Amino acid sequence: MFDQAVGDVHCRFPVEAMSPKLTPYLLVAPLLAFIAVFTYIPIFTSIDLSFRSWNFMSPDMPFVGLDNYARLLGSQSFWNSMSVTTIFAVVSVPLRLALALAIASYLKREAASSRVLRGALFLPTITSTVSIAVVFSWVFSTDYGLANAFLSALGLGKMPWLQDPTLALLVLILINTWKQLGYDVIIYIAGLQAVPQELYDAAAIDGGKRWQVFRRVTVPLIMPTTYFLLVVSVIEAFQVFTIINVMTRGGPAGATDMLVHLLYRTGFVLFDIGTGSALAVILFALLIVLALLKSRIVGSKVHYEA
Repeated sequence: MFDQAVGDVHCRFPVEAMSPKLTPYLLVAPLLAFIAVFTYIPIFTSIDLSFRSWNFMSPDMPFVGLDNYARLLGSQSFWNSMSVTTIFAVVSVPLRLALALAIASYLKREAASSRVLRGALFLPTITSTVSIAVVFSWVFSTDYGLANAFLSALGLGKMPWLQDPTLALLVLILINTWKQLGYDVIIYIAGLQAVPQELYDAAAIDGGKRWQVFRRVTVPLIMPTTYFLLVVSVIEAFQVFTIINVMTRGGPAGATDMLVHLLYRTGFVLFDIGTGSALAVILFALLIVLALLKSRIVGSKVHYEA
């Protein structure tokens, strides 16, 4: 009776009837559906909205062509945000990668102290960005902040950290670098540990100094890691929003009003969905162009082992 029941199940669900070529697609179909609903459909919807005028309330969405793009490109706020975002990326990305490589070179040793320090460095990466922004808002407060309390203890005057345009952007760069540094360090440690020890031994036998070994052996062999972190860091730098929205709201005088924050203000404060969507499309295209440029300039120096 049991054999007959098993035979009935096999007849109802014949394994042979499923094509081996179709099985992988069926397995990834739920994930593809999720990506389509929450990624691709919103992208194409944003592109469509960028050619329309919509205030988020009216059911009418008239087609206006390139008017939203023309209004955006003729806006001083857009070019100010572009400038601020570029400065933020140009300063923060090299700073992050340089610090991460230096720290990873020290922490790559498999010691108990190294493991503890790795965890301490990685902790800000998984900490809520809102919490970090709130805490540092108190730290850099002009009147009662810890930073100015320290300066006062040294006999120095108080600094308007978040009220001065130059200082405010610098503070945001330092906070964002501190938050993301742990991730970069962990990735660099993995890349450094993958470098064969035999190459370092051969360089030592040839009389290579520490800096020469680092420049001619370490740096070329971790270029795939550096390239990956460069791409990720630039994308992250152009998408910074939470720290700005909590700490400065784009001020003072637009000194920290980066592109994503301008997009938020345009679309969800002013309810100009068409112009906000146009800004999203421009940002998306800009990141693609930057990725292609990095592929041509830096990607050509990356060599992967077979």
